[in-house]
Amino acid sequence: MKTLIKTLRQRTYDAVFRKIHGERLIYNTCWEDPRADRELLQLDANSRIAMITSAGCNALDYLLDDPREVHCIDVNPRQNALLELKLAALATLEHDDLFALFGEGCHPQIRAIYSQHLAPCLSHASRAFWADRLHYFEGRGKRNSFYFFGAAGDVAWLVGQFLRISKPRVRTALLALLDAETLEEQRAGYAKLEPEFWGAFTRWFVRQPLTLSLLGVPRAQRDLIARQYPGGVSAYVQDKIRHLFTELTLKDNYFWRVYLTGKYTRNCCPNYLRAENLNTLRARLGRVKLHCKTFSEFLSGPGLGGEQEDSRTYTHFVLLDHQDWLAQHAPAALAQEWRLILARSSLSARVLMRSAALDIDFLPQFANSALARNDSQAEHWHERDRVGTYGRTVLATVR
Repeated sequence: MKTLIKTLRQRTYDAVFRKIHGERLIYNTCWEDPRADRELLQLDANSRIAMITSAGCNALDYLLDDPREVHCIDVNPRQNALLELKLAALATLEHDDLFALFGEGCHPQIRAIYSQHLAPCLSHASRAFWADRLHYFEGRGKRNSFYFFGAAGDVAWLVGQFLRISKPRVRTALLALLDAETLEEQRAGYAKLEPEFWGAFTRWFVRQPLTLSLLGVPRAQRDLIARQYPGGVSAYVQDKIRHLFTELTLKDNYFWRVYLTGKYTRNCCPNYLRAENLNTLRARLGRVKLHCKTFSEFLSGPGLGGEQEDSRTYTHFVLLDHQDWLAQHAPAALAQEWRLILARSSLSARVLMRSAALDIDFLPQFANSALARNDSQAEHWHERDRVGTYGRTVLATVR
């Protein structure tokens, strides 16, 4: 009976995850720190990047290092539609309108600027997606920000409502910590808040399959955490948040600010929203290419740069954490993806990936043999990553 119940729970989790990821925008902002990425990747004018799109923020951040090409690949067309909208906004809007839209998460004239400026820049598929979702940006009702929509936005909104209704003092104190002047102030404030915030309900909420699915965490990642981390998922999340609030300054942590408040500030926001970067980014937008397919499908395709010798090779691969899922559900596909990565790597190409695992032991042996890992540099930036929710960051160079 226990085996049957376990199997049913696993199937339910997988079904919920497939339902959410098959129909919805998951990430409305990237959940990896591009400051760490750019230090690890060391991009330059010769860089040809193949990366998972996610919400597109980090692809735009990479443009500041003047790469030759940035290929954004995502099997979820809604993620590419979001990056298309950001590209259109950067190409056509004044900075105040751009910041209202993606900095404050709402614009009072969203429908007018969409029809006049944004829609003409979008593909047919992206226009079809956004035509029914402009209310995300209207700023009405309790969900008064774009960042409270989408799957991850659902969780941010639910947590905010829970704090607003059940723990208003905790919410006020948490928001105050975002502007703390020193780490000592953060540590003292969080030490008082932690016992009250991490009650039985919070621990229950963070380990639910629905919550994890909305945050883009498949069962494979949940199982990795449960197997490797003492105390399981709830202890993992609690310890990660404690590290963020007590070891890293929050004043520039726009990742957690946007989900706690629904908006960025002009001094705490992704680089693509800073006024001083607009002209540089606008001049380089054409280097971003979008592909709605799996990573392997993209790498299996023909060269995309013409007849030049390097048109089939890439200098950088940014894999995020999608191989956690492949390792458990599709090991043959994981092996095929690594064969393609190695086949399409230029000399000394860099590979950056993250994982929920504390110890990444699932890569094929031939991949491990072909990679020279830089664990010290990866660990240095893993500890300083302002998102702080992954178990491991891996940086490797193809031998």
